[in-house]
Amino acid sequence: MPGSTLPPFPNDVRTHPLLIIDYELIKAGDAEEVNRLWEAATTIGFWYLKNHGADQEVSDMFDMGAETMALPLEERMKFEQGDSGRSFGYKKAGANAIDATGAILDAVEFINVSKDDALAYPQVIHRTYPSTVNARMENTIAPFVHKGLEVTYVVLNIFNDRLGLPKGTLERLHDMEEYSGSEARCIRSPPVLVEETTKSAVLGAHTDFGSLSFLHNRLGGLQVLPPGHDEWSYIRPIPGHAVCNVGDALSLFSGGILQSNIHRVVPPPGVQAEYERWSLVFFTRPGNMKVLRALVESSHIIAEAVKKQPDRNFETDSTAAEWFARRIKYQRINNRTGPESWAASRGTEHTPTAA
Repeated sequence: MPGSTLPPFPNDVRTHPLLIIDYELIKAGDAEEVNRLWEAATTIGFWYLKNHGADQEVSDMFDMGAETMALPLEERMKFEQGDSGRSFGYKKAGANAIDATGAILDAVEFINVSKDDALAYPQVIHRTYPSTVNARMENTIAPFVHKGLEVTYVVLNIFNDRLGLPKGTLERLHDMEEYSGSEARCIRSPPVLVEETTKSAVLGAHTDFGSLSFLHNRLGGLQVLPPGHDEWSYIRPIPGHAVCNVGDALSLFSGGILQSNIHRVVPPPGVQAEYERWSLVFFTRPGNMKVLRALVESSHIIAEAVKKQPDRNFETDSTAAEWFARRIKYQRINNRTGPESWAASRGTEHTPTAA
């Protein structure tokens, strides 16, 4: 298992506190805990999640990632995601820009496995994967995907009620049976020299593409730029706690009530920088054909929120598949034509000055 013995996160760096939400309590409908989840989702859009019950699935997924990254690069590249806007597959380090200049490339490599491919295996829905992925598709990846979806549906149904939507609205927008961009991602970042940790981001400033992200990491590196702040702050990793956050789609569906907040990944602080950084995410995204727009006809709460933000556009005229493909395509360095490429790869909270 990667990163089983690691130095502690340092206490001398700027951090931003997040609410800790107990998954077992929100699943049981505990009113106080549900209120705290709503507070987190409508202010910064990030929270810790404890008692999620996915520890074994997470450990197994890290093993899958390590096995995959140990394959020869030539073998991994047979399954590279490419430049067309498809996310699923392997992404080598240096394939993406990390800022508008295009002068600096990302340092991370990862393997993305589609929710649809994992649940349909051995049937191929979108693409094929390396042998190390196939060997663990049924006993490792599918259980992690199911756990991510379970957490997602509990949270979506809470948001659904708070937004005044008809029962099941948000869940239907993320129907498990509809093909989507939902995926499991295992990420490896190389170690860096301590004196280089402040030089640049590993993954540039962005909002997430989809609806909810279910993140597990054992080293620091994730930073947020909270609303109203002009300095980045680390999110301290807490053992056994996931970090969850709202993405573009839920922000759009909710008329901006749910916050899709800007964040980035930089080298871990202090001596943690000398170690490989492994992280794991399940990204839930809407069904491919769902149009990203505020659900004003279904909720007076959302309709009122949209009226109060006349300067924001909640009518994207874009399906989830189109939105996702655009953002993937234009962060690829091979598709770069200029700063406009970087802007096209960003999300609802794109801030040109945030790097």
